[in-house]
Formats: sequence, structure tokens, C-alpha cells
Amino acid sequence: MSERRPSKLAALVMGARPRTLPAAAAPVVVGAAVACHAGGFRAVTALAALFGGLMIQVGVNYANDVQDFESGADDERRVGPTRVAAAGLLAPREVKLAAIVSFALAALAGVHLIAVGGWPILAIGVASIVCGYAYTGGPFPLAHHGLADLFVMIFFGFAAVCGTVWAQMRALPPLALWSSLAVGSLVTMILVVNNVRDVESDRRAGRRTLPVVLGRTAGVVEYGALALAAFLVPPLLVLADAAPAWTLLTLGSLPSAARLTRRLATEQGPPLNGVLAATGRLLLLYAVLFSAGLVLGRPAAR
Repeated sequence: MSERRPSKLAALVMGARPRTLPAAAAPVVVGAAVACHAGGFRAVTALAALFGGLMIQVGVNYANDVQDFESGADDERRVGPTRVAAAGLLAPREVKLAAIVSFALAALAGVHLIAVGGWPILAIGVASIVCGYAYTGGPFPLAHHGLADLFVMIFFGFAAVCGTVWAQMRALPPLALWSSLAVGSLVTMILVVNNVRDVESDRRAGRRTLPVVLGRTAGVVEYGALALAAFLVPPLLVLADAAPAWTLLTLGSLPSAARLTRRLATEQGPPLNGVLAATGRLLLLYAVLFSAGLVLGRPAAR
């Protein structure tokens, strides 16, 4: 008996890759908490930033899905989660339309954000959509030239966190920059798991990721170094009296980061999909704990 095909709606949800959405949500949550700590929280603006960030992430996922299918990067040897275009669950034109609609919805949220945040938010939004498309598409695919890690750190770390803070406050306290480093490091760890898992398929597709160029071990070392950077930020901020001691709550998730680093070093193939999902959960947990620490330790109103 043949396996039942999912409906179009189910395939669209699959193509949106819900497990990757913490990468878009976490920076906005932290940015909102930074604004709250500084006395500049604006709920409507924070929600608009969250919706816009999620839609950009979904649009990038759809674009990446169809671009990898059309370039031949995804084939029957793929070990990662199912791609809807490659699996024939949706036609390429349907996936492209879903990407366009997602980016359009992000732009709709951007109308409010630009109104309150001005031209810096417009620049961030346009750059995010353009680079999101260029991640695996266009004449110079970023992921094929060793620039994916930098892209993720810039747009899911500095741009997302600092953009959320700026839209609410029209200011950028140093705490926003340090927070974006921590969040960006954790989001990049998700990409590193993909790169380690897909080293062979990336090599066949001509992608120059760190594991492809320097070997699988280099990817594991990068993962551990990014985790170390993320978990050093809260204690350094506390020592510098730049953040409340409550932000040390994040250290409660440090054992999970250590376990995931060991798993990345020892497991291969499909089991790394579990490491990928767990890294997304680690990011979300860290963001919630860090944000709670900022809110709980915010200065008393005068």
C-alpha cells in the first residue's frame, strides 16, 4: 500500500520548517527585553517585529527549498528533513509563490516598524529580504561561498536584536550589541549542525562550508566556540555592571549546550536531526531565561 501524501496545506507547513522558527523569534524576544530593561518597551512594535521576523524566516525557508531543488543540491541522498519541492509535495512554482507571499507579509509588518523606527529599519528589512533570497539563490549564493555563517550572525543576531530595540526606542544601548552577540552565536549553532550533518551533500553541491573546507571536526569546534561565546556574555555583562545578576539564569541551560556539543562530535547522519531540533530549543530557552533576567532586574521606575 502506498504511503499517503500530505495535503497541500500540510506540505506548506512542512516547507515553512516550524522547527527553525526559534531562530526568528528568539532575537525579537531578547530585543524586546532589552528595550523593557531600558524603559522603552512598546508592545505593538515588538509584536510587529516578531511577525515580520517570522515571515522573513519562513520566506527564506521556502526560497531555500526551491532553490536547492532547482540547483540539484537536494537529491535522494539527503539526510536532513524532507524538502517539499525535492519530494514532489509541491510544485516549484507553488513554493516560489509561498516565498513571495511570506516576504510580502513581512513587508506589511515593516510598514509599522519603518513608521516608528525610520530609515534604519527600512535598510534592515530590505537587506534581510534580499540576502534571504541570495542565501542559496541568485548569481552569488551566500551559502555556496562560505558566507552563510556570517549572514546568520549579522541578520539573526545584530540586525534582528538591535533592529527590535531601535524600533522601540530610537536608541541603541550597548546592552543590545552584547545581547545580539549571544543570540547570534546560538542561531549560528543551528546552521553549524546543518553543515556538519550535510558535509557530504554540500561537498557534492559545491558549497564551501567550514566542514567542507576544513573537515567535520572544524564544524564541531565552531559549534563549541559559539556556545562558549553565548554563555560568556551574561557573566561578563554582570561583572561590568551592564546587566542584572538575574541574567545568570541562562547558565542553567549550559549543561544542555555541553551535551549537544558531545552529540555533534559523536553522531552522524539522521540522528543529527535531533541535535538540530535540540539546538533550536536551546536557543529558545536561553532567550527566555536571558529576557526574564533583564525584565526581573530592570531598574525601578523613578
